[in-house]
Amino acid sequence: MDRARRPRSLLAALTAALLTVPGITALSSAARAADADVAVNGGFESGLTGWTCTAGTTVTSPVHSGSSALQATPAGSDNAQCSQTVTVQPNAQYTLSGYVRGSYVYLGASGTGTTDVSTWTQSAPDWQKLSTTFRTGAATTKVTIYTHGWYGTGAYQADDLTLVGPGGSGTTQPPAAPAGLRTTTVTSSSVGLSWSAVTGATGYAVYRDGTKVQTVTGTSATVSGLAASTAYSFQVTAVNDAGESARSAVVTATTSAGGGGGGSSDLPAHALVGYLHASFANGAGYTRLADVPDSWDVIDLAFGEPTSVTSGDIRFNRCPVTECPNVESDADFKAAVKAKQAAGKKVLISIGGQNGQVQLTTTAARDTFVSSVSKIIDTYGLDGLDIDFEGHSLSLNADDTDFKNPTTPVIVNLISALKTLKARYGAKFVLTMAPETFFVQNGYQYYGTGKWGGQDPRCGAYLPVIHALRDDLTLLHVQDYNSGPIMGLDNQYHSMGGADFHIAMTDMLLTGFPVAGDPNNVFPPLRPDQVAIGMPASTNAGNGYVSPSEVTKTLDCLTKRTNCGSYATHGTWPALRGLMTWSVNWDRFANWEFQKNFDAYFG
Repeated sequence: MDRARRPRSLLAALTAALLTVPGITALSSAARAADADVAVNGGFESGLTGWTCTAGTTVTSPVHSGSSALQATPAGSDNAQCSQTVTVQPNAQYTLSGYVRGSYVYLGASGTGTTDVSTWTQSAPDWQKLSTTFRTGAATTKVTIYTHGWYGTGAYQADDLTLVGPGGSGTTQPPAAPAGLRTTTVTSSSVGLSWSAVTGATGYAVYRDGTKVQTVTGTSATVSGLAASTAYSFQVTAVNDAGESARSAVVTATTSAGGGGGGSSDLPAHALVGYLHASFANGAGYTRLADVPDSWDVIDLAFGEPTSVTSGDIRFNRCPVTECPNVESDADFKAAVKAKQAAGKKVLISIGGQNGQVQLTTTAARDTFVSSVSKIIDTYGLDGLDIDFEGHSLSLNADDTDFKNPTTPVIVNLISALKTLKARYGAKFVLTMAPETFFVQNGYQYYGTGKWGGQDPRCGAYLPVIHALRDDLTLLHVQDYNSGPIMGLDNQYHSMGGADFHIAMTDMLLTGFPVAGDPNNVFPPLRPDQVAIGMPASTNAGNGYVSPSEVTKTLDCLTKRTNCGSYATHGTWPALRGLMTWSVNWDRFANWEFQKNFDAYFG
């Protein structure tokens, strides 16, 4: 006898009996099946696991329930959509629901095989429930659910998103937590980890001090960008289509002592960096190198410039007497370099600047760059190199989407050239970079031309260079000036003019951030001893000048976590290296205001 036949006959008889009762209708096939919430991580308790977001993150306030919620901010042509593809059954009824806050917030489903649906609210000052239903098509096994805002209307929040209906045939349970987590190689700036494989896992997420820092497919990872002589805790989770496991047991590791790459161990704990107009004069006047006060620890000679944009042939032409009547002789200039070095200062050649576009489009240009820069360093006995590429020097090809593995020739060749110079001059070679915010922090929202094209290919273009050279990089001092508004890790836009901008921009470098909003593609934090904050020395020097009191607020917040204002930093960094300014000449013009404030704070 077919044992499966009897229960079906019993169900049929029961249904027929129920149909004789007034008010009872036939049960649908969807109702007969066990309904469940088939959405993964709808409460965002596991970060953005299971979701793909163009500009989203998780926040701890406001939340509808639990400890986390989604927050996303539309900007430009991006409506900040977060979506996930869910396994469903054909010919089945589903209800999509969720709670939202903000203006013009949408909740919907696509790929249903019948009629795609969406619902929205024009204004939800507090949590408001949205709900809609749909039926899948005869051959539909996957549906995409999503939420998004509207262009330029500000941040929205979403929480407790559910898709209730018959469960699909795919994986329905997250994997078990990984076991056997241990440390492997530990250096002054990185910790290696390994763990045992978990059955059913398709990947693993690595947490440092409670924050997800990377995802991998194998059973090992190296967490880099760490501070020397510092204790860290690590955990790992296993991930599959159903979600993320509980976290593993905690392991701790303390990085070894070390001053960092590129000669940073020779710098004072807190350094003052300034650009010296060495090849031109302007309204600030010419300042002789020997006349630069001892407060300046790193002096960047501005600028070495190429003979043509793509030649790679860099020349350093000192300011002519006709333009700078008080310019010193070559012999006196070289003597001043040696005197500064004898006093413990670093003198670098800075390449680029506003007018010095450099594009190393070929390996020949790369090799010419190395030889010509080496000639400048050797001629004047300099300590190293500052990369100040601006304008159109760096941009990404349309198919170059991974900052960890760049393919664009101008990026690849620059990385190769800098590594060659580092190898040629050794551990004491000082390498610094001064990118604009558009090329670094703006990469939190946008990277290159974007998934759908149309974005500025220069956006975030410095990130692969910084990342590839992070172990050789002495200092990164982003130009926190001449900048438009930039979104910080709080998903709010920050503008020049006060401490808030510098705090938010620096917090991004010291915390790390997902590139183009992808939580699986995180730019790791730099060590605090590798970071200085770039500011104009005076109102004449550039847009974004802040008063000494705002400079003090910035330093208080980042090094002591006091005086922070409305922005909440993700840490406290007493080892922050210091400040950079454009420029020594403009500070002298302003009666050394910037230098005096630095000396008073760190003196």
